[in-house]
Order: sequence, then C-alpha cells, then structure tokens
Amino acid sequence: MKLTRCTLAAALLAAIAAPAAHAEIAIDVIGGSEVSFEGLVQADFYKFDTDHIDYGADSAGGNSACSTSTDCDGKDYLQELRRAELVLKGKGPGNIEWVLGYDAKDDKFLDVNVKYKIGGNGNHFIQVGQFKQPGATLEELSSTKNNDFVSKSSITNTLGTPRRVGVQYNYGDVNWGLTASYFGRELTRNREHGSGYALRGYWAPVNEAGNIFHIGASYLDKDTDADALRLRARPMADMVPTRYVDANLNRTDRASFVGVEALWVHGPVKLQGEYMKTDVKRYGGADDFSGDGYYVSGLWNLTGETWGYKAGVPVTNLPDNPDKGLWQLGLRYDTIDLTDGAVVGGKMDSITAGVNWYWRSNFKFMLNYVAVKQKRASGFKLANVTIPEDNPNVIEARAQFYW
Repeated sequence: MKLTRCTLAAALLAAIAAPAAHAEIAIDVIGGSEVSFEGLVQADFYKFDTDHIDYGADSAGGNSACSTSTDCDGKDYLQELRRAELVLKGKGPGNIEWVLGYDAKDDKFLDVNVKYKIGGNGNHFIQVGQFKQPGATLEELSSTKNNDFVSKSSITNTLGTPRRVGVQYNYGDVNWGLTASYFGRELTRNREHGSGYALRGYWAPVNEAGNIFHIGASYLDKDTDADALRLRARPMADMVPTRYVDANLNRTDRASFVGVEALWVHGPVKLQGEYMKTDVKRYGGADDFSGDGYYVSGLWNLTGETWGYKAGVPVTNLPDNPDKGLWQLGLRYDTIDLTDGAVVGGKMDSITAGVNWYWRSNFKFMLNYVAVKQKRASGFKLANVTIPEDNPNVIEARAQFYW
C-alpha cells in the first residue's frame, strides 16, 4: 500500500473531526472490546551546509561526489512527509488489549499484537505479535510523537533492533520491570529478519511527581540470517539516503548488543543517556567485529512542566497552559564508532541544539541545528574522489499533528 492523497486526507479529516484532546478517538465497543483510533502525521524539512557530499539529493545517487557526478541534484535541502501512522487499539474483553498499527508513508506495519495482563496488572503481561523489542534503546521504547530531537540518536537508528514478530513476557511494578522476548522477522515483507532473543531490566529507586531517577540494562542476541550484516549511520537526518559511516560485514554468524541507560528528572529538567555496544561473530577466517556508541542529552521545559514515568520510559505531559503551550530547549552530544581492525566503517560525532513547542493538545513543532563530524581512516570513495572526512551542518524542522 502506497501513501495516496485519499489515505492522508482520510487520516487528517478523522483527526480534525476529533475533539482537541491528547487521547485517542473512541469508535465503538465491539465484541466486548473498546475500540479507539490514533494517528500521527509528521512533515520534515532539512537544509544542509554541504561539505563534500550532496545530502540534499533525492535518491541514493547522491552517494557520489558532487564535483564529479551528475547524480547530485544541486539542492542543499530535503522536505518530505516523515510519518503517517494510523493505529487502531482495543481494550477488552477482560484483561486483553490489542493494537493494529500501520505507517502509510513508509508502507509498513507498526505494533500489531495482543497483550494479556496477568491479574489485571499493567506491568505483568504476556504479549504476542509484532512489538518493539526490549533490547531496543530507552529512546526507541519511548513514544515517537514525544521525541526530544528530530533525529533519534545514532545508536538507536544503527544498533537498535526494530519491531519484530515474537512473544514477550514482562513482570514488574510501577518502578521496576524485567522483560524477556523471543523474536523472528519483521511483519512487513522484505524487511528486517533473523531470529533471536532479548532481555531488559530497569529500576527507578526514585519515582515521584517531578522527581525521577531510572537506570536500566538490556541484552539482545540474533542470527544475522543471510550471513551478512550492514551497520551504517545517517548524518543525524532520517530521510537522507547517504551514509558516510558504513560497516558492511560478510561471513557473519550472530550479533549481540548490550545497552545501559540512565534517566534523571527534577522538575522541568530531564537528563538522559545511553551506551550500546555490538559484537559480531564471524567465520571463515574473518575477524570478529565490535562497534559502539552513546549519547547524552538534556531537556529544559521553559514553561515549568515536568515529566511522568510509565513502564520504564519517560512520559511527556500536556501543557499547563494549552494556549501558551509547552516550550522546551534541548542539547545532545552523540557519537558512534564502526571501525574495528580491518573493518573501517568510520566514526561520527554530532552536537544537536533544539527547541520544541507543544501547542495545545495535538500539535508539535521542532527546530534543530546539528553539527556533524564524520571520519574514515581509509577515506570514503565517491566516484573517483576519496573523502577522508565530511562535516555537514544541518538545520532541521518538523511539523507534527497527532490524535
């Protein structure tokens, strides 16, 4: 299914017809299940201060040096619909909950699963279907509509495992949890595959209104399936086809990922950081590979709101004053290193400064400035040109509507 004008128009009309509220649209009670409808529409704009590479090219043909290739379109910007997510949810009968989500922009299924809450406890359940894996980052497990920055961190986008079909068991309480899952391929055809398992544990020894301290750890191990694994990072701009940092591995067997995370909220301030490391087992005389990365970020709610906490992730609250909205300032340092021995995937460091405005209950506007530094010891070959480093600066904007 491709995104059409009719599809998007239907989503927007349904949302506009809904009351101005943060919650989903209640549809009906069917078979004892309270059915509701949610949606998320995002449009992004990027403007590049190009160094050597034409990141504004509309296709992967931009993977050529602009001075020697006709593939570059001469533009230093990109603008496109980023997401068009349509989600049906159901509560009941009994302790059963279900969700059916689809991204009409990316033509893929989102969460498609059924959950059974044991004893009615929302943090003690069994889940079957497609869902975000517990081996993903804290940032990935948080709600997409409340991303702190336009682009998620490099470890989330490069080392994190996306949604997969599987079975999951979670046991915990309001301030701690343990999760284990076994998974296979992604539900959408020709997407991610390779079976594996994931574990995550977290604990919030301090968990009260406006005062939260959270720590957690995760482990994921998976088969690389086709005996090949490609780890690569965009320059902190999600829709860019070019990846300067790129480790293309063959003769791979299994890959494991270890992550640690920490979160601190005090009133209108939130500090968050994560580290992730991957180890890839290879055969046929090829050396094993290791790569890692981390980020540290800080958010300040200028209008005084704080954050909530649910199921081991932070929750962004509604504006205290809907007309004024919720204003945030954010700063993040991010790094990833995909060079190990003979595999020269490169290294990327970036600093992102941003401002977010949540207006009323259904709108969000974001503006980021990103300074990126990328290096590869062996150089990055584009056409007949070798580029030892590339350091673009990016201005990113996002308009978001959700219900």
